[in-house]
Amino acid sequence: MAGERAGHTLQATALVHEAWLRLKGSAGENWNNRNHFFGAAAEAMRRILVDHARRHMSQKRGSGAPKTDLDSVEESIVVNAPAEELIAVHEALGRLEIEDPQVAKLVKLRYFAGMTMSEASDAMNLKKRSAEALWTYGKAWLHKEIKNPS
Repeated sequence: MAGERAGHTLQATALVHEAWLRLKGSAGENWNNRNHFFGAAAEAMRRILVDHARRHMSQKRGSGAPKTDLDSVEESIVVNAPAEELIAVHEALGRLEIEDPQVAKLVKLRYFAGMTMSEASDAMNLKKRSAEALWTYGKAWLHKEIKNPS
């Protein structure tokens, strides 16, 4: 959040609170296990961040800025991402969910929930090497899809 503009309205604490309220309102405490909870939390945070980015973009009327490369994502939490990048990743992620739901879930946990590779692999019951291979594939797939949307 340190890289955000002054007066940014979406703070990390507010994001977590909003995600919790959405989780509490929809599924209550009926999570099957830890993985189910983290998957639901990542999806809630994704939706909140994309909604926020869309509101911001609508104020700019689509400024026409070029789409941002995903390589910068690896070490930063998504809250610091530009609105254009958030929307581009969100749209491509919807297509990835159809093609490979497991990779899409890993991307949500890493990109939208800001989990480390170890945390995400634990949440998905994967070996870290398997998760790293999926992450590499997911980044490449998203990069290609964002550069050349169908």
